[in-house]
Amino acid sequence: MAYKVMIVDDAAMMRLYISSFLNSLDDFKVAAQAANGREALDKLAEIPDLDLILLDIEMPVMDGLEFLRHAKLKTRAKICMLSSVTVQGSPHAAKARELGADGVVAKPSGTVSHDLEEKTGDELRDTMRRLVAA
Repeated sequence: MAYKVMIVDDAAMMRLYISSFLNSLDDFKVAAQAANGREALDKLAEIPDLDLILLDIEMPVMDGLEFLRHAKLKTRAKICMLSSVTVQGSPHAAKARELGADGVVAKPSGTVSHDLEEKTGDELRDTMRRLVAA
């Protein structure tokens, strides 16, 4: 059984990189994608058995922190922040945890990290597996 994942990131190329990474794993599959938090909230109703959300912070319309304020009331899915501003110990990472993020992984090379799999793939995979197993 593959865990269902929603990717929430305003950068189309980043969604593509994350999707490609997830497609290389047998235990995860992309169930939905959204370009901002508002769109992601709307999609939550369509996928009631979602297991995991990979969430950027800096997005137009509704950012990741605002999404967190609403999402925990609408889904049981685990939420992992995947953002260039969520370096461990950063104020953004702390705020995300305070608002209910279950995990935090920093993008390795900025907003659109083409080297996600190479530089952060093991950490992201291990974090995702830990979150869905909890």
